[in-house]
Amino acid sequence: MTGGPLVLGLETSCDETGVGLVRLTADGPQLLADALASSVEEHARFGGVVPEVASRAHLEAMLPTLDRACADAGVRFSDIDAVAVTAGPGLAGPLLVGVAAAKALAVALGVPLHGVHHLAAHVAVDTLEHGPLPQPCVAMLVSGGHSSLLRVADLAAGDPEHLGATVDDAAGEAFDKVARLLGLGFPGGPVVDRRAREGDPAAIAFPRGMTGPQDPPYSFSFSGLKTAVARWVEARERAGEPVPVADVAASFQEAVVDVLTRKAVRACTDSGIDTLVIGGGVAANSRLRALAQERCDAAGVRLRVPRPPLCTDNGAMVAALGALRVAAGVAPSPLDLAASSSLPL
Repeated sequence: MTGGPLVLGLETSCDETGVGLVRLTADGPQLLADALASSVEEHARFGGVVPEVASRAHLEAMLPTLDRACADAGVRFSDIDAVAVTAGPGLAGPLLVGVAAAKALAVALGVPLHGVHHLAAHVAVDTLEHGPLPQPCVAMLVSGGHSSLLRVADLAAGDPEHLGATVDDAAGEAFDKVARLLGLGFPGGPVVDRRAREGDPAAIAFPRGMTGPQDPPYSFSFSGLKTAVARWVEARERAGEPVPVADVAASFQEAVVDVLTRKAVRACTDSGIDTLVIGGGVAANSRLRALAQERCDAAGVRLRVPRPPLCTDNGAMVAALGALRVAAGVAPSPLDLAASSSLPL
């Protein structure tokens, strides 16, 4: 196969089996295939992801998803020049499935292995849509497991600098819990976003956590907001009054995205950085994208957000970061690479 190095990416940190294929070109990483198999329906009846169920689903989906990605890209396994895999953080069992598969492929194909950090991969995926990242930039990553602000200087060669993170619930976790409270099902993010479009975001004055003058400027807290929503709903139900689901969803969502965008833009302006990248599953939220654009425009900050399918967990993001590492000449990972559920930045 002609062209630059072809990098395979495997993502199995939670309930999505992601396989991506990215080719390095003179213009940067080019996405050839992004195949995904999700076990979310198997977890829905439990109201959340069950690690053992996810692990088995990854085992069953890995080979078919690999085959589909190669077919979509029009390549063979023998065309692959490097294998990248999420080594953490995430659920231990699912991570082990992906790391074991990546090691087997790297050994069988005789190509280098690159273990990558899940959060860094969420930043790297933006290069597939918007080109090379400015150095430095600020990245906000918001998902079911993470709500983090990072200063990114050299994504391939060095780890991002941690600015702040949630001290309790992640933003996506709060969406899931409020959706369950309102009887909207799992996962909560997409359905709360849809119902919020029918409601009034100013109907209920829910609290904005961690926004006081003495609070850490780049830290988040959503546990108190979740509790405030629960108490408000319980009070209506005790009074025998109907719960205005759309208004609750809209007001809750506004409280979350207000804090997220306010702190992200502040991180940019405080550090004199003019580019903000938003990634992670919650970055697909329509109100977050709109408010972030509005506030970035007002502050003179350029906003970069990947298209929604690239925001959620996927193999393309892992392949993108692997490709950046290959291009930068970063040494491969050893074959005794460990999967770490709490891999630090």
